[in-house]
Amino acid sequence: MSRARVKSQRGFTLIELLVVFAIAGLLVAVVPPAFDRLRQSVQYRAAVRTVLAELKLARSQALNGGVMVRFDVDLGQRTFGVQGKSPHLLPPELELRATVADVEVTSGVAGISFLPQGGATGGNLDVLRPDGSGTRLGVDWLSGQVRLTSISP
Repeated sequence: MSRARVKSQRGFTLIELLVVFAIAGLLVAVVPPAFDRLRQSVQYRAAVRTVLAELKLARSQALNGGVMVRFDVDLGQRTFGVQGKSPHLLPPELELRATVADVEVTSGVAGISFLPQGGATGGNLDVLRPDGSGTRLGVDWLSGQVRLTSISP
């Protein structure tokens, strides 16, 4: 009889299995959207950091090299970077807007030129999420410094 009691205590009851399947079903429904939001957030932060780093690199090269250095934004190709270097591709979920002087737009490529004296032609670059929020990277024409501001939808 003790052997029969031991056998009946092994395993899971039907209720326990149903509870486990219900929890697994909830996880399958909740995790993918959360993971997608996390991926988009990581891509957005990486894009803002890369644009900022490239703008600072262009300014640094202009100051240290004593020559004008241009930062280009190709809105059609969705690329950006220091002219003459390999451009960076913007993730498909994000949007990049450029506000620059008319003389800095050639063949659909907008640019901001950093001058060896420390100034720049100035402008704004907006990195936007799908919901319209984002970050504005503004380049001061007098000092060439880059400042970040938040954009609300």
